[in-house]
Amino acid sequence: MSVTLYVGNISYTMKEDELKNAFGQYGEVVSAKIIIDKRTGKSKGYGFVEMATDSAAEEALTNLNGKELSGRNVKVNKANSQAEQK
Repeated sequence: MSVTLYVGNISYTMKEDELKNAFGQYGEVVSAKIIIDKRTGKSKGYGFVEMATDSAAEEALTNLNGKELSGRNVKVNKANSQAEQK
């Protein structure tokens, strides 16, 4: 079962491939998405990474939370599902 991680404080110049590669060091990445402002077309500074397994997600979270990626210290947490928010 895949696990989605929230990644905050992403560099505004980081590309999705770079994000995927950074997390890929810790296991299989199913998808990596940086959220883009529809009006400006620029990054909002956060995104989501879907890891293939819980163990890969835990390892990525442990190793990347608070670490520097592209000049900024990212914040990594397990994402809340929309079902949990209701």
